[in-house]
Amino acid sequence: MAAQIMAIVTMEKENIAGGAPIFAVKSPDELQKTAFTLEKILDAMVHQINEKTLVIVRHR
Repeated sequence: MAAQIMAIVTMEKENIAGGAPIFAVKSPDELQKTAFTLEKILDAMVHQINEKTLVIVRHR
């Protein structure tokens, strides 16, 4: 089963790089709201990397 990173939502954009879209936010509340909205739109799952970064992954 392959997984694909669809997006990254972070409060620490300076520490993130890569080929997936990166959404930079300013607060923990915005972090959660953005990630869970993207989760629904992309039909994917949110995984927490640390307290300031969430990754949206589609599992197939």
